[in-house]
Amino acid sequence: MESQQKIFILDTNVLIHNPQAMFSFDEHRVVIPIVVIEEVDTFKKGVDEKSRNARQIGRYLDSLRQQGSLQDGVPTERGGIIQVSVNQEVTEAASRLLFLDRNDNLIIGTALYFKKKYPDSEVTLVSKDVNVRIKADSVGINAENFETDTIKYDEFYTGWQAMEVASEVLSSLKSNKYISNIWGSYHPHEFVRFQDEADDTVIHTLKYMSSSNTFYPLQNYLGQEVFGITARNFEQEMALELLLDDTIPLVSLSGKAGTGKTLLAMAAGLQKVVEESRYSRLVISRPISPLGKDLGYLPGTKAEKFNPWMQPIYDNMDILLSLHDDKKGNSIKNKKRPSIFDYIDYGFLELEPLTYIRGRSLPDQFIIIDEAQNLTPHEMKTIITRAGENTKLVLTGDPYQIDIPYLDSQSNGLSVAVEKLKGEEMVGHMTLDKGERSKLADLAAKYF
Repeated sequence: MESQQKIFILDTNVLIHNPQAMFSFDEHRVVIPIVVIEEVDTFKKGVDEKSRNARQIGRYLDSLRQQGSLQDGVPTERGGIIQVSVNQEVTEAASRLLFLDRNDNLIIGTALYFKKKYPDSEVTLVSKDVNVRIKADSVGINAENFETDTIKYDEFYTGWQAMEVASEVLSSLKSNKYISNIWGSYHPHEFVRFQDEADDTVIHTLKYMSSSNTFYPLQNYLGQEVFGITARNFEQEMALELLLDDTIPLVSLSGKAGTGKTLLAMAAGLQKVVEESRYSRLVISRPISPLGKDLGYLPGTKAEKFNPWMQPIYDNMDILLSLHDDKKGNSIKNKKRPSIFDYIDYGFLELEPLTYIRGRSLPDQFIIIDEAQNLTPHEMKTIITRAGENTKLVLTGDPYQIDIPYLDSQSNGLSVAVEKLKGEEMVGHMTLDKGERSKLADLAAKYF
């Protein structure tokens, strides 16, 4: 074995998070301890994403098995080697340092074995479990998180920036109705808040159009009511501009609790479906991931089981319907003050568990995926590929409120989607920071 080839020992959670992780180490040797295969086997019988990934891991390894001996190692297309350590191989030192009745310690023991067997190679244990990494480091094993899909959140794309310019630049906007870009590169549909350097009270918000390399004033949201609500700050104005723009089929909204992400998305969706008939239906879905302990199995129909997770949607819908009906007096089938269930019955609205969206094709619809930070990058790919012709997809979420183990603000599907797609013409993003739910909610989001 060549001394420059590194050895990576993979933990179970890495493969469950992304089955293709075993192919992500280029020309190096990847070792999968047999105890990992045993753990994966316990996950394979369900219908959720974890179970599907477990079955995919088995298919990958079975394909490799047909190409050579997994015990000795099977060469990969990139010049690396994938092997299964079949004997739960541990060194005498490992048995003294660790209690080997635990699977995590057996995986660490395998890393110790390979470190002793190949002293000239760098051995690294890759795990998404921080406690495993701590234990590995304590016995002298280099340990790392699996970060192929991670995004540095401190450098997270916000969708807008501020810039001071000369008064003459803003004066030309009155006659030309646009400002040519002379400052550098921008992403499609990125907003710039131009501030007069001589008078900081003069600010114009413009949106960058990459096709003409120019900045244009907002065209879709001009302060009007959107299904009963109006923007409360400039961030919400920019968000509504993206949500109401039919030429942008994928919009993402991120931000802390109370910034209005879900409410804005729902208002825009109802405006486009009910008022403008631009789309045939508003579909709202969210991952089923409770805060705190789960309620366990619930009786009833799919809709009744789904109700606890959809309660935030009902709350927002009640606000919107109340504001909309009070201001415009609209009704459905001559019924005063329609409820959310009226909108469902007459086909304007569909609430769908994310569990059942795989395999569907959704054309001509306005789709909102709420709490998108609880999706893995692979699940996010599955969701985006559901969109059919003339469909607008809106992703909302807070990358700091994640309820799924082994996902964080850097590796969740929402963060990855924003960063990877920010340069595409059909994508827009806005990060909301100013809380508008209440002063108390904003205080909690700020200090906790």
